[in-house]
Amino acid sequence: MLSYRHAFHAGNHADVLKHLVLVQLTQYLGQKEKPFWVIDTHAGAGAYALDSVQAGKLQEYRDGVGRLWERKDLPPALAEYLGFVRRMNPTGGLKAYPGSPFFALWTLREQDRLRLFELHSKDARLLAGNFESAGKQVIVAPTDGFAGLKAVLPPPTRRGLVLIDPSYEEKQDYDRVIRALKDALERFSGGVYALWYPQLTRLEAHELPARLKRISDKWLHVALRVREPAKDGFGMHGSGMFVINPPWTLHETLAEVMPYLVSVLGTDEGAGYVLERSEDTGK
Repeated sequence: MLSYRHAFHAGNHADVLKHLVLVQLTQYLGQKEKPFWVIDTHAGAGAYALDSVQAGKLQEYRDGVGRLWERKDLPPALAEYLGFVRRMNPTGGLKAYPGSPFFALWTLREQDRLRLFELHSKDARLLAGNFESAGKQVIVAPTDGFAGLKAVLPPPTRRGLVLIDPSYEEKQDYDRVIRALKDALERFSGGVYALWYPQLTRLEAHELPARLKRISDKWLHVALRVREPAKDGFGMHGSGMFVINPPWTLHETLAEVMPYLVSVLGTDEGAGYVLERSEDTGK
């Protein structure tokens, strides 16, 4: 229970996809003057040192953000994403990686708010420390994000983005995300919901996108596979983002970015991507 620490995986290919999408969503919401909330149900520590013992053990960032770091041919959306990573690395070298909370905060305006949940006690303390100077704009709650979500929906502004990205270490998480989304949509049907999931050989992971499509008739699904699934069934060969009530602009942006990510982050002939949306999601 609660053994997962994102520091071991910070900056990997899944983070690239997740944070690329997150930046697109928050910046779209910011185009209207009315304030909005971002709610992160599994916020982690908020920021990660890539030369730490945890990150150094697997060095997954080398095959993720590390492959983009020196590129000069990035599509605009990826260049924008990488600009935020560089903000945490002002001296030029890739030494640290921002978690979802910082990507969100850096794209918010003064009138917007950020609500962060993290249940792991050590990461919750680190998260609170990372945002202690953020003032009233950011509230950190050391509690279960699924339960916390019920308490903050709908946000007072009636505009908001909910990011849900549990570790899926426990099989129950696949059912919990379905229940959480159904409940959230009843409370706040107009919200934007971004759910991250891993591509694994386990059945629950394979079936999740189809289950998500039955929740709403307005969705976008994007997934990046960086390699063939391992023959022994071990490890994550890709990941996906499922967005409910997505901006109509998101599909076009990802259509440009995803082939590039496959070519740069793919490690074998099994690399590829999925980009699809419901009929009601187009312009």
